[in-house]
Amino acid sequence: YKLSVSPEMDIMEYCRKEWRGNTPAAKKMRKGYEAVAQKFASIRRIRGDNYCAFRATLFQALSQATQLPRWLQSEDFTVLPENLLSKYDWIKQWQLRQKPGKRMGEISDEIKEYLMLLRKKWKNISEIKGPLEKQEACDKLFKNEEEEYSLYEALKFLMLNTAIELYNADKSGRRVPVFSWLLFARDTSSNPCQLMHNHLNHIGHSGGLEQVEMFLLAYALQYTIQVYRLYKYSTDEFITLYPNDPEEDWPVVTLITEDDRHYNIPVRMCQETML
Repeated sequence: YKLSVSPEMDIMEYCRKEWRGNTPAAKKMRKGYEAVAQKFASIRRIRGDNYCAFRATLFQALSQATQLPRWLQSEDFTVLPENLLSKYDWIKQWQLRQKPGKRMGEISDEIKEYLMLLRKKWKNISEIKGPLEKQEACDKLFKNEEEEYSLYEALKFLMLNTAIELYNADKSGRRVPVFSWLLFARDTSSNPCQLMHNHLNHIGHSGGLEQVEMFLLAYALQYTIQVYRLYKYSTDEFITLYPNDPEEDWPVVTLITEDDRHYNIPVRMCQETML
């Protein structure tokens, strides 16, 4: 059994263990970790399957949640699968985790359950006042494999919904963020249907999130995802924000990556940073 989110460990201790050599890459990684250690004391390793971007982002969002986001409170939130299905027949080809071949007509109820689970867990955890109790609740949730993967299914569906909204906004001449053009400029995702078939259906199975999909995740959650990209140390992409022009009222979560494929999370902000 693998832990989804490992216990915390001192950042520099972790770095010394992982990057011992004297190669240019190892030196760069050590510099990168030193920079992160100015702000954060510890790191928690995230289980390395193709869901790690979801896992790291959601864990960070929940562990600092103090209220239910507006979009999770909306009346329409849980009827999203029915609403989308009534307009877009192709969503019937949505691939549910471990249930390939189940038709969307039958699984619209399951997606609805996943969305309701996301709302319930977010609400429960955001209402916990004590930081230690909140952390324990998050740890417990991410040890429950069935619930954890159901939440990722909900996130994927929210990404699809956001992609459809952006695509339609662009088609009707409204302003959309730049990443939205890039998302639909790919040969493999020139519209939301292709995005679902060639990308979203594969996340967690045969691939993780690509860069442009990190933007989509950030928009779906209305969170700014700040990422320390260690292999970009000493360039202006070392700290990358998704989206790069975030709304001011969006909360921020912080992740660490060595290669844009696997993500871990920094925890325990250093005192002076907090001041």
